[in-house]
Amino acid sequence: MLVSRASRVRQMDERLRKDVALYRRLLVPVNGDRTDFPAIDLAAHISAGSGPSELTLIYVVEVPQQFSLDTELPEVIRSGEEIIARAEEHADDKEPDTWNRVNSALLQARFAAAAIVDEAIERGSDLIVLGIANQLVHGVLTQGKTLPYVLQNAPCDVIVLRRATEGEFE
Repeated sequence: MLVSRASRVRQMDERLRKDVALYRRLLVPVNGDRTDFPAIDLAAHISAGSGPSELTLIYVVEVPQQFSLDTELPEVIRSGEEIIARAEEHADDKEPDTWNRVNSALLQARFAAAAIVDEAIERGSDLIVLGIANQLVHGVLTQGKTLPYVLQNAPCDVIVLRRATEGEFE
């Protein structure tokens, strides 16, 4: 029996929609860079039409080794609160039924990636949408330390959003 290409595409689309409907608890780490809003937009697109979804936005303050983890870092915390507030505002601008609830958390940790994974475990996240930007370290293009750790240790699916920098490969 021959199956048309359009029919196969429809079947694939239906399977993907069923898979996407599994993402009810989405975690989006934010850090104030240009990937925050696109990551939230992608999370909104993924959760659209899949019923009530919960979005959690987190900002992680990485505390240097010379300080205790509960050290007050007022400037960094104030900056993190502003970043979280902008991200919440952006998330709230989405369609009314996109999120059942939007949560946010400002965390202090030694290593942001470990905090992201721990938060995903604690909240029972189904999906992490991680926005990253390329970095040059000693002249070598890298995505940093966070991405490999999250990909290796996350208890759920991870979608990575890398935004190309204008003139990056010229």
